[in-house]
Amino acid sequence: MTDFDTRRLAFGDSLRRLRLAAGLSGKQLAQRAGWTPSKVSRVETAKQSVSDADVVAYCRLTGAARETEEELRQELREIRLEAASWKRQLRTGNRARQEYSLHVEQGAERIRLFEIALVPGLVQTAEYARYVFEAVAELHRSPLDVAASVEARLARQAVLFRPQTAVEILCSEAALRHPIAPPRVMMAQLDRLLALGGMSTMRLAILPLDAQLAVVPLHGFVIIDDLALVETVNTEMTITEPEDLARYHRLFDALLAAALEDAPARALLRDLIARYARADESGE
Repeated sequence: MTDFDTRRLAFGDSLRRLRLAAGLSGKQLAQRAGWTPSKVSRVETAKQSVSDADVVAYCRLTGAARETEEELRQELREIRLEAASWKRQLRTGNRARQEYSLHVEQGAERIRLFEIALVPGLVQTAEYARYVFEAVAELHRSPLDVAASVEARLARQAVLFRPQTAVEILCSEAALRHPIAPPRVMMAQLDRLLALGGMSTMRLAILPLDAQLAVVPLHGFVIIDDLALVETVNTEMTITEPEDLARYHRLFDALLAAALEDAPARALLRDLIARYARADESGE
C-alpha cells in the first residue's frame, strides 16, 4: 500500500470517526444526507472519491466543529491534487491505477462509459490491452508492468457480469477503426464486442462515423454512480458536483440517442472485422 493510499484510508476513517462520535449508523447518516447506504461505506473505506460537498455534509450532520470542517476540506483538496497527476498514478506502472478502478467499480450501481479513440478498458481483450499499456508507458515514461496491468484490467471486467450493476458501454466507430494493434488482434477484439453485445447485464452501443450529432464530444469519460472521471494527457479529473454530473449524463444520453445498438451495431462490427481480415490477408 502506498503512502497516498494510506492517506486516503486515514481520511475516510476520519469521517467514520465523526459519524461514530455523533452516534449515527451509516444508514442513519445516509438517510439524513439523502445518499444510498452503500455510499457511506464506500466513502469511509476510500473506495469512492469524496467531494467537498460530501465532507461538508458529514461535518454538518455530525455536529463537527467548524475548525474540523475546514481542516478536512483542506486535506481533501491536497489529496485530490496529489491523486490527479498521471506522474503520481503511474509512478510504479499501470497496475495500481487499474486496481483503483477495480475498487471503485466493483460496488457501483451504475457505470456509463464513453470512449472516442480506443476500445473501452472494461471490454478489452488481454492482447489489445497489452498494446494499450505499452503505448501508455511510452507516453508517460512509466515502468513497463504490462502483464500485471493486463491482469488487473481483466479482473475489473467481472463487473460486466454482476446483475446489481447497470453497465452502459458507448464507443465511437473511430475507436474501433484505429488500428492500435495488428489486424488479428483487432479482429479478436471486435469479435469480443460481438459476444458481449448479447449480454443481458450490459448495454453496448457504437456511435457511427456518419451519425448526426446534437452535441460534440471533446473527450471520453466514465460516470460511476455519483462521480465522473475524465482523462487528459497529464492528469485525471474527478467530477462530483451534481450540476456537472448532470451535464455528463445529458451528453451521454445525447450520444446514445445517435448510436447503433443490437442488430445494426452487430452488422457494423462484422463489417469492421471483415475490413481487418482483408488487411491481415494483404499484410497491411
